[in-house]
Amino acid sequence: MPWLGRPFIGLTNYLDAVRDPRFIGALGHTLFFAVTSVSLELVIGLWLALALNRAFKGRGLVRAAVLVPWAIPTVVSALLWRFMFEGQTGIVNAGLVSVGFIREPIVWFIQAATAWVPIILADVWKTTPFVALLLLAGLQNIDSSLYEAARIDGASAWRQFRYVTLPLLKPAILVALIFRTLDAFRVFDLVYALTGGGPGTSTEPIALYTFNALLQNLQFGYGSALSVIVFLVTFALAMVYLRFLGADLTGARR
Repeated sequence: MPWLGRPFIGLTNYLDAVRDPRFIGALGHTLFFAVTSVSLELVIGLWLALALNRAFKGRGLVRAAVLVPWAIPTVVSALLWRFMFEGQTGIVNAGLVSVGFIREPIVWFIQAATAWVPIILADVWKTTPFVALLLLAGLQNIDSSLYEAARIDGASAWRQFRYVTLPLLKPAILVALIFRTLDAFRVFDLVYALTGGGPGTSTEPIALYTFNALLQNLQFGYGSALSVIVFLVTFALAMVYLRFLGADLTGARR
């Protein structure tokens, strides 16, 4: 605001962000979280969708039960998982010690390697039902006569899955990947409630770093620049999905 005596600094805040080790670390944490959680959610969600797509007694009740974690607010879910992993007498430690998997309780939130475990598990537990719901909708759009024709031709269950289910399920997989990747890249409340970005800044994602810079350190210009960077990166990720996966879908239809 030059009219208030504050000179225009151009791209200085963006250059400072690129040279900021904490920003680079937060970006790496975000990428690690997004790749790990989205991969697990896609695999488990696909398995759930295939199971829920089968006809069995009480299917409607099971489908409703699977969606319960997704309906729980993120902060409540994070506090639940923090309680399970908290301290040496938490539920998780008690269970692992009782089955002999570990000898002594683990202090999960004191090291970066172990602090990521409850974060990723909490995110997978909460958002896998959303992925399963999207993939289930895609499965129900596949004509059952295709499977009958494949069985008549002698195709095994694996070949039916590989050559019938997966190609026709690609649009639903693309939608799930776009939604979950963009959502994972801007993760904030889950990490804020579980670890606060700790220990130190070893689990701090880019959204939490932006929050700290903008609202806690009152670096409004720098925090605004970080917000723009987050938008640009998420927009670029969406374009990558639409460019490469979308082109693959167009080729498959032809």
